[in-house]
Amino acid sequence: MSKAKLPIGIQTFSAVRNSGYAYVDKTHFIAMLSEGKYFFLSRPRRFGKSLFVDTLDSAFSGRRELFTGLYLDSPESGWDWSRKHPVLRIDWSLSPSRSVEALTARIEELFAQWAKTWSFTLPAGTIGGRFEALLRHVSEASGEKVVILIDEYDKPILDNLENPKLAIELRDMLKDLYGSFKSLDPWLRFVFLTGVSKFAKTGIFSGLNNLKDLTVDARYSAICGYTQADLETAFSDYLEGLDMDAMRVWYNGYSWTGDTVYNPFDILLFLDERIYKAWWFETGTPTFLLKLLAEKPRTLPELDGLVTDEELLGSFDIENLRPETVLFQAGYLTIKEWSSNSDEGISYRLGFPNREVRSAFSRSLLGNLRGSESPPVDNRLRRAMDSGDTDTLREVIHSFFASIPHDWYRKNRLSGFEGYYASVVYACFASVGFEVIPEDVTNKGRIDLTVKSAKGIWIFEFKVKSLDKSGDKRPLAQLQERGYAEKYRSDSRPLHQVGIVFDAESRNIEGWETE
Repeated sequence: MSKAKLPIGIQTFSAVRNSGYAYVDKTHFIAMLSEGKYFFLSRPRRFGKSLFVDTLDSAFSGRRELFTGLYLDSPESGWDWSRKHPVLRIDWSLSPSRSVEALTARIEELFAQWAKTWSFTLPAGTIGGRFEALLRHVSEASGEKVVILIDEYDKPILDNLENPKLAIELRDMLKDLYGSFKSLDPWLRFVFLTGVSKFAKTGIFSGLNNLKDLTVDARYSAICGYTQADLETAFSDYLEGLDMDAMRVWYNGYSWTGDTVYNPFDILLFLDERIYKAWWFETGTPTFLLKLLAEKPRTLPELDGLVTDEELLGSFDIENLRPETVLFQAGYLTIKEWSSNSDEGISYRLGFPNREVRSAFSRSLLGNLRGSESPPVDNRLRRAMDSGDTDTLREVIHSFFASIPHDWYRKNRLSGFEGYYASVVYACFASVGFEVIPEDVTNKGRIDLTVKSAKGIWIFEFKVKSLDKSGDKRPLAQLQERGYAEKYRSDSRPLHQVGIVFDAESRNIEGWETE
């Protein structure tokens, strides 16, 4: 029996089911949703949202033949296949909207298509009023309530974030369209919106405040993406000879308070070519994010371990974009831990999901600092770490700081923060794939930075002359006095302690001590 094909880039459920592609059964989530009515899901790009929307379309349209052998076709699902609902779909990714006129034309095109399909003459009036008249007709003509599925609901806005005035105008147009759904409740069976961002309550959803948000509901954490069990079941034919632990470290780790998952696009390309590289990251460079981080500085160690609340995660506000919110919703940060109690409510600890994102994002940041797309850190860094060569290590780090153009400091505020220097060192190590732990907790305090390689453990303490307010104590002496190295004494790998003093005037290393 030939093995199933890898569904790379396939977003149509019927194509997956009819053309010999492997399929991870997500239909139990459809059964879970069937008792509700209004839902919203935010997930990063290329995460399988469109395939799930198309699966919903097939289910509500009654295409039972596509679900043979899947959960939704079992008696346990409770799905009523005798009901076939009319489905109206909107996919904003199909046509870019770079103006109010372009978005208006696209809405009119959709209305005209639906009106033609259902033999209806559209009345004059507002977008909301015309949509209501059309939907009532569709429901009455079909004898069933209508299903509305909207894919990439936010794309017209996200495509224009660097033009806030236009983005706000487009947001308000979509707000009027989506807000009309609430008055259409008697004719609606099911509404599902999905996209990358989740806008603030005062933004696009203020008129549609009855949506159930699935984004950080632990029960739906794996609604898009592949769990480890999914991978080992559906793609077992492709796993022979692969290092499963290495694969998990590189590509698993996305979580929305429940099961961790792989990005489907990412892992499928890896299984196809069996090469470790930043498959997902390279499909969309975070230029806008790097610019936002320059305007509203956040250091990498600060982001990798950020503790936040629900409001920050779900408040994408065009007028006041917050880097943490954008990084989380875009998939560069994920939920590593969370807690909830009656006294403090809910809180989340964020971090980079895996080695791919951490190293690729670090490389992008280093390249942005240097204003160059050439490799920001050469292989000397890895060789120095593997051999314990502290002199070469200092030379590599010193050389990188020296390569940052003077003009960069004039245009960016980040260098005025004490964490800037630690952030650059963090990025250097992360960019070549080492495990990095900022603010590494011990029973004596916190290590500024721990770096682990296969051949050694390195702990770093930083001070910044003229910025650091902790006094004149040498950083290596502080490491020794506080006994930070004791945490790793039982590890068989060589242990290195490094104290670095940076000079905020020269913007480079002034002091370097090792043990």
